[in-house]
Amino acid sequence: MDANLHSPQRRLIELRIEHADLDAMIDRMGEQAGVAQTNDELSLRRLKKRRLALRDEIARLERELMPDEPA
Repeated sequence: MDANLHSPQRRLIELRIEHADLDAMIDRMGEQAGVAQTNDELSLRRLKKRRLALRDEIARLERELMPDEPA
């Protein structure tokens, strides 16, 4: 059972959930950014950077999990 807690498939699911959560948070911040403060802009940039890193990690895991296509 412990092996499933640390499996690449489970990690992929966790990353996708975190990515979706960041998407929602970024959207909400964008809607509220009528009078954006410097602090909010910095937070938004950090969230977007984290979201991009998650997307890269998701893509890397997906490549690892997909079997190679026969030549």
